[in-house]
Amino acid sequence: MSETAPWTTSAALLLYTRAGLENDTAAELTDRAAAAGIYGYCRTHRDGGLVEFHSHDGSPVTPLLRSLPFTELVFVRQWVAGHGWLPPLPEHERLTPLLKSLPSGESYADVRLEYPDTNDGKGLSRFCKGFGRAVEQALRQRGALDEHAGQRLHLLFTDSATVFPGIAPVENSSPWPLGIPRLRMPGDAPSRSTLKLEEALLTLLHPAERETLLRPGSTAVDLGAAPGGWTWQLVRRGLHVTAVDNGPMDTALLDSGLVDHRREDGFRYRPRRPVDWLVCDMVERPARILPLMTSWLTEGACRQAVFNLKLPMKQRHATVRDGLEQLRSALQSSGRAMDVRCKQLYHDREEVTVCVTPST
Repeated sequence: MSETAPWTTSAALLLYTRAGLENDTAAELTDRAAAAGIYGYCRTHRDGGLVEFHSHDGSPVTPLLRSLPFTELVFVRQWVAGHGWLPPLPEHERLTPLLKSLPSGESYADVRLEYPDTNDGKGLSRFCKGFGRAVEQALRQRGALDEHAGQRLHLLFTDSATVFPGIAPVENSSPWPLGIPRLRMPGDAPSRSTLKLEEALLTLLHPAERETLLRPGSTAVDLGAAPGGWTWQLVRRGLHVTAVDNGPMDTALLDSGLVDHRREDGFRYRPRRPVDWLVCDMVERPARILPLMTSWLTEGACRQAVFNLKLPMKQRHATVRDGLEQLRSALQSSGRAMDVRCKQLYHDREEVTVCVTPST
């Protein structure tokens, strides 16, 4: 393979994921690639947060970046198409061989130096920041940076000498470095779980949907609400929330005048009239949560929903895939035209977050 082979001949896809979910990411990507007519296999970096997808016959994998919507991938935080890992970069001169490995004549909207989301990977943050300035300056001198370009250059380092160069389409990849939106913990939020819902609304809703579906004065039910991390996110947007939980709620939230605390069983509660939003972060098995969410949605008790599914130790991809298929089938049978989106978020743990909204 030539060092300057064009990106369109790329035969390796590097996927970023949460450490520990490599096998689930590999299973998902292999399934989705086969459905798109590209057959391959995966190599996982055990507990390294990285997965490589290679086509069986060496054919390009770049078409996946165009044919498969990134937003439909559950376990993938970011994807990058390239030709594989470069030989170790010499410590005294990393820049020259790195630049020589890039295809000539290509333009990039920007360049990102990244690392795995692991303890070892985070130790590369300072190196990537410093070396990144040199890379960016060199690319500008080459005329390779153009803010209107349709692709972004990614350089994934596992140590200061080992790098996977690749590209991702700006319009079909994560907009955030490492695929992780950086959120700040609000000082007055009652629990860190508030970041899960904030990330869900940022990731799973389009900007126009956030504006139209989360209007002040809208109504919501929060099942398993205590102490109020998810309720806090809705209240700060001006929604009126019925918080359902036998546990105590944050006093400041109750004083807001926008929260009605109902000490009831979340599996039994139903509102007297339909609400705009149902949110749920109860610690229960998917086999209990999915039927509950399905009944609310198919019966019209809520117009939209965001909920978490706590995943089993094994067969997590299959659990999510089969559960979402059942949900979509039930919605279709009920006559409700709904979009079902799902993502394993940075602020999730062994869980995924599902968002269901009316189809547009």
